[in-house]
Amino acid sequence: MLGRAWLGAALIIGAQLRALWLAAAVEVHTAKEVVAVNGTNQRLKCTFSSSSPVSQQLSVSWNFQPEDLSSHEPVFYYLKEPYKPPSGRFKERVTWDGNIERNDVSIIIWNLQPSDNGTFTCQVTNWPDVYGTIGEVRLRVVQKVNFSEIHFLAVAIGSASVLMIIVVTAVIICRQHRRRARDRRLEVADTER
Repeated sequence: MLGRAWLGAALIIGAQLRALWLAAAVEVHTAKEVVAVNGTNQRLKCTFSSSSPVSQQLSVSWNFQPEDLSSHEPVFYYLKEPYKPPSGRFKERVTWDGNIERNDVSIIIWNLQPSDNGTFTCQVTNWPDVYGTIGEVRLRVVQKVNFSEIHFLAVAIGSASVLMIIVVTAVIICRQHRRRARDRRLEVADTER
């Protein structure tokens, strides 16, 4: 009977410790989707929160999964200092733009190309918080920025305003022309009397 009590207590304590362990995990936050123009630079923002203070063992891994779902590629690594990739498509095209003290582990990708379309993942471990979420950012590189509805509305309002100014100006000019013509007729009529 005593063995069962110990077993039950151990299971309850284990469940509580597991719940605390999961609650202590690192949470990573990213934008879900980013659209950028071909040839430009783009900051991929990644921030994190941890129940532990930032440790000297904090590490950050950025990886890339192309749209064609070929193998993952390393993009960037941080452990006490930033490490650029020694080879691959992002060699000489990625720089660290984070601030560990502000829980920011962002990077900048330079000279974006259509082949950069895909999903970037940001993973942070902050000892003893070694488990947690992995942030994902889907990057879409486009040839040019699409005309948004707000831009269309602004152009439509601007065009309508210009058209109204032209119409009002034309009406004013016509009225003045008619008034002058009427005044001339009255002068001619007065002179004939």
